[in-house]
Amino acid sequence: MQMTTLSFTNFHQHGPLFANMLKARHRTFVDGMNWDLPSADGMEFDQYDTAQSRWVCVHQGDRVLAGLRLTPTTARCGVYSYMVRDAQRGLLSSIPANLLDDPAPIAPHIWDANRLFVAEGVETDIRHQVQLLLMGHMVRSARALGASTLIGLLPIAIPRLGRRLGIDMEPAGPVMKIGGVAHRCFFVSMASKMH
Repeated sequence: MQMTTLSFTNFHQHGPLFANMLKARHRTFVDGMNWDLPSADGMEFDQYDTAQSRWVCVHQGDRVLAGLRLTPTTARCGVYSYMVRDAQRGLLSSIPANLLDDPAPIAPHIWDANRLFVAEGVETDIRHQVQLLLMGHMVRSARALGASTLIGLLPIAIPRLGRRLGIDMEPAGPVMKIGGVAHRCFFVSMASKMH
C-alpha cells in the first residue's frame, strides 16, 4: 500500500489518483450514504476542494483505498473558509450550526480534517490496516504542513483508531447524526508521540 498527500502542485505526478479519490468519495458519500453533495462525472467535490487544501490518500497504484481532506483554518474562498467554521456560521444547511462548543478557531497551526472515508470494496482483512495507515499519514502530512492541531467533524469511532497510534482526540462538540451516521467534532493533537 502507498500513502500520498496530493496538492494542486503535485497532481501531475500522480496520474488519475486525484480524480479516482473524488470518484471514491462519490461512491462513499453520494452513492453509499445518499448525501446531497455536488458532483460531476461521478466525482464528489465541494467549495473546499481548492488549492489551499491537501488530500491524504491510501492507495494501491491508482486504486484508492481511503482518503481525507486537510484545509487550513485560515483558508478563504469567496464567502467560505473551512467546513466546520462555515457550518457553525450557518452556511451549510446539511450540518447543524451547534456542532462546536466554542467558536471555530482560525489559526495557522490548526487545520480542518474532513471527508474521511474508507472506500467501498476494501477487503475486510486489510480494512483496519488501511484505517491505521490513513490516520498515521494524516498526522505526518498535517505536521509537515505546520499543523499542531486538527479540528474535524468525524465519525465517533475514530478516536479508537487514534488511541492505537498514540493520537490524542478531544471532543469539541455534541454527537450528531449527519447522513444517518453519528459524528462529532474533535480536536486532534499532533503533540503526542505517534507509535
